[in-house]
This record gives sequence, C-alpha cells and structure tokens, in this order.
Amino acid sequence: MAKSNIRIKKICEWCGQEFVAQKVTTKYCSHRCANLAYKQAIRAKRIQQEEQRIQIVKSEKPLMDIKDKEYLSIAQAATLLGLSLQAVYKMIYTGRLVAYKLSSRLSFVRQSDIEEMLKRNPYKKRQPKDTLPITDFYTTNEIKEKFGVKDSWIFHIAKEHNIPRTFNRGKTYWSKKHIDDYFAKKAPDPEIKEWYSTQDMQEKFGMTLTAIYSFVSKNAIPKKKVGIMVYYSKKHVDIAKGLIAPEEPKYYTIAEAMERFNLTRDQLYHYVKYHNIPRIKVGKYTKILRAELDKFFEPPKIE
Repeated sequence: MAKSNIRIKKICEWCGQEFVAQKVTTKYCSHRCANLAYKQAIRAKRIQQEEQRIQIVKSEKPLMDIKDKEYLSIAQAATLLGLSLQAVYKMIYTGRLVAYKLSSRLSFVRQSDIEEMLKRNPYKKRQPKDTLPITDFYTTNEIKEKFGVKDSWIFHIAKEHNIPRTFNRGKTYWSKKHIDDYFAKKAPDPEIKEWYSTQDMQEKFGMTLTAIYSFVSKNAIPKKKVGIMVYYSKKHVDIAKGLIAPEEPKYYTIAEAMERFNLTRDQLYHYVKYHNIPRIKVGKYTKILRAELDKFFEPPKIE
C-alpha cells in the first residue's frame, strides 16, 4: 500500500507536543500516547457507570424504606407514587385518595388505600374526539339566521378555528357541534344584566362610532350581539368612564382560608407562593384573593 505524502502539523491531545501527522484524523503523536488516552477513557467510563449505579441505589432507598409500611405520611405517599406533594394533596381534596388527619400537622395515608385507588382507575386508551362521525350540520343560511352573522364572517371563523364542513348538492354544511361550541364560548356573562347600545353611548357620551370601537377595544369591555345590534356592558363602560367606582376584590384572611379548605398554615403559604395566588398586606395581616383561591381548589374537570 502506498504511503501518504501528506504532512500535517498537529498537537497531541494527550501530551500536548507538536508532531507531524500523515492523516487529518490522527489525534496522538505516538502509540504510547494513544494507549494512555484509551486507558483514561476506559477509567472515565467505569467511574461514570459506578456513579450512575450509586444514584439508582439512592433513588431506590426511600422506596425500600417505605414499601413494607402500612401507614405513610403524605410525603412518603408522594415518593411511593413518584408524584409531587401538590399532586397527592389534589387527589385527597377531590376524594380520589382517602387520607386521615390526626392533628393540624399530622396526616397519613394507608398503602392499601393507594392500591385500591389504582385498581379503581385502570388505564384506558383515550379515543380522539375527531374519530366520532359528524352527523348534525348547519347550512350557511341557518348560521346566518340563528347567530346574525355574514357569509364572509362564517368562512373566516371556520378557517381560523378549523370548523369541519362538507359540500353536498352545491351547498356548504357546517358541523353543528363545533359552531355551537364556538358561540357558547363567545356567549356574554350571564351576570351582566344592563347593556349600552352604540346609539346609547353616542347620545350619552357624545362619541363617534370610531371612538366607541376604539374605547371598548382598549378597555376590554364585554359585549354581546343580538342580530345585527351590538351591546356593551353598562357597568364596565361606566367604570372605564369614571362614573362609578370599580368593585373592591374580596379576600380571605389566613384563618378563613385554613378553615375553608382544611389546610395547615404551611400548606396554605406553600400553595399561595408556588402558584402565585394574589395576596395583599393589610397592616400586619396577610389576605388572599378569594376568587383565585376558590378557582385553584375547584375539582378537576374535562370540557
């Protein structure tokens, strides 16, 4: 085999000495340096394997310590399930897992209750919703009459929200479920009872249509559409105009929140801090926003 005539100056990756190589892939200046580098790589690999083994032993040790216990703390239950404390508490609050409280700081879970919970909830393959056949439809004219919208609007919203449609005998048919779901999400807040029409706002505030559209968009005023008429929440418009004062948000005291949700002080402060639930300081007392805390402890649901 012909010997290469290439001469490349390189630095040995083991000893750092400069040498002349005949291939660009050469890393070491001699067989000795290559051998030492190989042994070093083998040692590093063995050390890494041993460190991984130690980490596995450490991670399994807590499970070995608690696997034969009948009664577990909440933290031990979380370790056994491989979940966070928050996830275990959520299962307890929603009634999926039975827990027992001996005092304000002492709670436990039976391992048999954990096994029973798992038996009640076997894994089931989730079927995609879109695999169900669509059999109910609106025609374009039916949507226009029912919701008071235009042809161009229907096609624009359908494209933006991937609303299924089909064609038959020159007509377009739209999935009734998807259309109803879209308008249900856009439905006005049922707690809003009083509304301004655009004409009311023009007469009361002397605003042009352009000024009204800019005002309601800038201040995120809730609105509803009835036919071709658009109405805006009277309360929100009056607040934005400074005619009435905004309602003061309602708060829980720490004691009220602890009693309401059956929490210790440490648990409550953990949830408030970890989930950024709004709170205020009034003198030496801390108060927590009622609406946000109620929302956090709502039972889970699938829509």
